[in-house]
Amino acid sequence: MSIAKKNALILVIEDEAPIRRFLKMALVDHGFSFSEAATGKEGLSKLAAERPELVIMDLGLPDMDGLEVTRQIREWSNVPIIVLSARENENDKVEALDAGADDYLVKPFGVGELMARLRVALRHANRLSEDQLDSTFAFGDIQVDFAKRQVMRGPEEIHLTPIEYKMLNTLIRYSGKVVTHKHLLRETWGGEYSDETQYLRVYMAQLRKKLELDPAQPKYLITEPGVGYRLKVDS
Repeated sequence: MSIAKKNALILVIEDEAPIRRFLKMALVDHGFSFSEAATGKEGLSKLAAERPELVIMDLGLPDMDGLEVTRQIREWSNVPIIVLSARENENDKVEALDAGADDYLVKPFGVGELMARLRVALRHANRLSEDQLDSTFAFGDIQVDFAKRQVMRGPEEIHLTPIEYKMLNTLIRYSGKVVTHKHLLRETWGGEYSDETQYLRVYMAQLRKKLELDPAQPKYLITEPGVGYRLKVDS
C-alpha cells in the first residue's frame, strides 16, 4: 500500500495560527490536502461538510475541550483523530484515547514522527471505512443531524435530553438490529448501570412520546420483550 492516499484531505483543528501554518507546510509538502479550523465548533462543521480522511486536533481549544470534540465526532464518524497537546500527563493521554482518539502526540513534536503516526492511522482507517456513518440519519419524518446534535420533524426541532439523545444515537448506530438492555444501559449510563433496566423503560417512554406519532403503538422504537429494543427503519 502507498504511504497515503494521494491528496488525502487532513483537517487541522488548532487555535494557534503559527502551528496551523507549520502543519500546513508539512502536510502539503508530503502530498496531502489541507483544511483548518480555529475552534471546536468550526472543526465539527468542517468535518461534516468536507469529510476529511484524518483529523489533527489540539485539546486546548478556545470554545470547547478537545476531548468533548472527540466524543462528538465519535458519535457519527470513524475518521482517524490524532491529538496534539502540551498536556504530558498520562491520564490526559488515556482520556483522549478513551474518548476515541487514535493517537496522541505531545508538543513539541517532529514532522517525521507526525507523518509516521499519520500513515499508521490512515492504514487503520482503510479497514474501517465501510463502517463510516453518514452525518445525518432519517426514519419516518424524523431527521437526525449528528454534527449539529439536532433532531427535527420537518421544520420543527425536537428537544431531547442528553440521555435521550445518547439512547437514540445508540439505536441508530445499530439500526435494524436488536440492542440488548445491557448494551443500551452500558452505552448510555456506563457499565455500572448495566442491570438497571427500569431506567430504559422510563427514558424509552419519553423518547416515544417525542418521536412516535402514536407512542402506545410505536412504529420505529420497537420493544423486543425480555431482550432489548430495536430501531425499525423499513416501515
